[in-house]
Amino acid sequence: MAYYRRCGQIESSRVTLFKSLEDKSLHRSTPVSVLAREQKTSVIHRFRTHESDTGSPEVQIAILSERIGDLTEHFKSHKKDHASRRGLLMMVSKRRRLLDYLKKYDTERYKSVIQKLGIRK
Repeated sequence: MAYYRRCGQIESSRVTLFKSLEDKSLHRSTPVSVLAREQKTSVIHRFRTHESDTGSPEVQIAILSERIGDLTEHFKSHKKDHASRRGLLMMVSKRRRLLDYLKKYDTERYKSVIQKLGIRK
């Protein structure tokens, strides 16, 4: 199939192909958060140690576990997404460091978080 005619115009089938791509918007109007706000809030409420707690190790571990679970599901259908896989490995190692911190300084809290999340160890 020739791309150009003698006069230099693009064939009509090629123009139709590109017009169909132009019609679809490639940009999202609203940004999508990594974890939905309601989902994150419910995780914080389940794992907080006091009323205004949002940053304790338990909460951080729980949020990371939710994100790790979501990314694991993502990789079942997107096997070649290596950039996100790197992010997953960084999240897993950060969660591991937080768990090691809890285990070192407060083993009871560590055991309760492990049990609530169902993490093997």
